[in-house]
Amino acid sequence: MPRNDTLRSALVSAGLTTVDLATALTVDPKTVERWLSRGRLPHPRHRVKAAEFLGQDVGVLWPDVVRRAVKVGADRELVAVYPRRLDMPRSLFGDLIDAAHKRLWFGGYTSYFVWLDVEGAGGTLSAKASSGADLRWLLGDPDSAVTRQREEIEDTPLTVSTRIAMTRAELAKAKVDASVRLSDRHIAMSVWVFDDDMLVSTHIGSGLGQDSVTLHLQRRQDGGAFDRYVDHFEQLWTTARTC
Repeated sequence: MPRNDTLRSALVSAGLTTVDLATALTVDPKTVERWLSRGRLPHPRHRVKAAEFLGQDVGVLWPDVVRRAVKVGADRELVAVYPRRLDMPRSLFGDLIDAAHKRLWFGGYTSYFVWLDVEGAGGTLSAKASSGADLRWLLGDPDSAVTRQREEIEDTPLTVSTRIAMTRAELAKAKVDASVRLSDRHIAMSVWVFDDDMLVSTHIGSGLGQDSVTLHLQRRQDGGAFDRYVDHFEQLWTTARTC
């Protein structure tokens, strides 16, 4: 992604540093640096607060916001499409976790990659839960025939059931106060919800989760694609097995 030189210039003109902006927004300085050097788009509330802090207009600092806002069709909730989950910016998952305060729903069959890609994920999630956020983990059922069949298809040493067990172990180690349920109905599609942001991955063929086509959505209407995926998650959650 291109750099955000406009934001950097606004900081310089105001005589401020990335640490100053991070402190004002209560985010990690590394997050601000990603906005600058990688062109990452901050969460809406952070964009507004940053613009106010710098005395600038949101549309000036982040013109992409204006371009997206003019969408009026069914695709206006679509932020990005990645041919593979591996193609997502490596920081995206961590950024969405950091920005979420109300709900963090992990609807991946294993969500094992979270512990590899998100530095300090356990501590961050534990703090979110302690602050009252709704943390849910909808994991695959390791005892299901569907899981065993998927393991045969993937044919990898790090099996699906092992990855499920490792996620549960990481949650326990970090003492994350989260609800965990098991199901085999989401073997082919994963949904992760972070407040009004969402990632959806759909498995293709025999590929691993990292090979799945992935969508980044933001809620912008009632009854849109975002809401439908939320309904999907909640239906699975209702019928899942508690553990």
